[in-house]
Amino acid sequence: MKFERVVQVSREVGQTRSRTRKSELVAAALREAAGLDDAGSTDVAPTHVAPTDAAHPDDARLVASYLSGELPQRRTGIGWRSLTSLPPPATASVRTVREIDGALTAIAALRGPGSAARRTAAVTELFAALNADEQRYLADLLTGQVRQGALDGVLLAAIAKAAQLPEAVVRRAVMLAGNPSEVVGVALADGAAGLAAIGLAVGRPLRPMLAGSAPDVPAAMAQVGAGQPVALERKLDGIRLQVHKSGTEVRLYTRSLEEITARLPEVVHLVSTLPARTLVADAEAIALRPDGRPEPFQVTGARTASRGDPAELAAKVPVTTYLFDLLHLDGADLLDEPAAARIEALAGLLPPGSLIPRMVTADPQQGAAFFAEQVAAGHEGVVVKSLQAPYAAGRRGAGWVKVKPRHTLDLVVLAVEWGSGRRRGTLSNIHLGAADPDSPTGFTMLGKTFKGMTDEMLAWQTERFLALETGRDGHIVHVRPEQVVEIAFDGLQRSSRYPGGLALRFARVLRYRDDKQADQADALTTVRSLAQ
Repeated sequence: MKFERVVQVSREVGQTRSRTRKSELVAAALREAAGLDDAGSTDVAPTHVAPTDAAHPDDARLVASYLSGELPQRRTGIGWRSLTSLPPPATASVRTVREIDGALTAIAALRGPGSAARRTAAVTELFAALNADEQRYLADLLTGQVRQGALDGVLLAAIAKAAQLPEAVVRRAVMLAGNPSEVVGVALADGAAGLAAIGLAVGRPLRPMLAGSAPDVPAAMAQVGAGQPVALERKLDGIRLQVHKSGTEVRLYTRSLEEITARLPEVVHLVSTLPARTLVADAEAIALRPDGRPEPFQVTGARTASRGDPAELAAKVPVTTYLFDLLHLDGADLLDEPAAARIEALAGLLPPGSLIPRMVTADPQQGAAFFAEQVAAGHEGVVVKSLQAPYAAGRRGAGWVKVKPRHTLDLVVLAVEWGSGRRRGTLSNIHLGAADPDSPTGFTMLGKTFKGMTDEMLAWQTERFLALETGRDGHIVHVRPEQVVEIAFDGLQRSSRYPGGLALRFARVLRYRDDKQADQADALTTVRSLAQ
């Protein structure tokens, strides 16, 4: 399939708000990539694939990946700077998805002296063969900016439609395989029987179960337990891990399924000592201070991201490992077992102190007290879990609900970035500043966000900030610091990127405050006091 066709489908997906229609468009593209006739699979006009455009087994996988905004290579070494000066676009479209994939694979493999120059030349050659629309789309793919709405939920529904299978069957296969693009070819070629053959494999990461959110503990307990006992677990601000053990071999994967085994030898050692031949478990690794309180997240993040000598790093910044769920034990898959049984089996394997702190109660007051204890100890909050729920990997199941204290600040918008993908043509990512009399501009930047914005808000702020524009720097529109916005955030972290030395974590827009002037925004001193 030509890459131009992917760009066309992505544009069509971005132009509709209907989730059903999005999935129909993606399903038709997947069937086309697989060389199948679309008649009868969706209400989209049938597409006949001519013999000269014969499909390749990899085409559907690549189309699924590209439409969902992901690259099979994960990391290519191509960043924003490499894309700031592109060659003139081609006038005709000639590249196929396989050619794009091959070029990116070759670029990702470049190493050693002179690799930067070779990478630049290869990127130039690749983009020179693309038309203007293809150049923009590939740049968005490389920088993680594809947001036209064909993400996980839409893609899973599309695979089910394309293969004419129940979505639950597809979802389970994707959960076990770890990635939708790895399932689509099997679904289209072998149907339900092929998907049924995909099982949990020790050593192959599966998608982690995620938690929904609730404003407080009583609401979370009502949502999860409906008056029945539930488990409340300490929510750590560390690195989510999936640990796999097979004999003497241990592998560690992050939430995004990246393997980081070599970086965490102390975690490997703990898992290797557990009395199990084969095991798959959920865990969290976190750097703790001598008094047991957590270090700021970036300390843990820097440790797990570092590629230095693992033994030296472990001695300098050791991480503590807590396990909180068990998915497989000695040949038996536990995904469909109730959480209470999984927790009991896990507790029987672990040394003291390695099981995540938790309590079981049906009393909201007891739950709220446990939450307060965790926050007072410096942790993020709690996760409330149903004791009857199976492990719903790869999605935010109703069985897990997180509760965290919400912090808010009134900040000033200093600049805005033009959006991409579904938000192309609107001003989206806002730069946030706190009042600072020591700054020449009167404000100090604390971060950016595009989270929490509705379509109506995007339209309003595009008009508003263009009226406040003072200048541009590429895709960034600088504005007069007049508009106050109320921002919710989960915490603060030290940052060398921003002049104030702090950055907001998981910032999202609550509302614009037209009732406040810029001189009424929260001050940097207030932010620093919160960080203490």
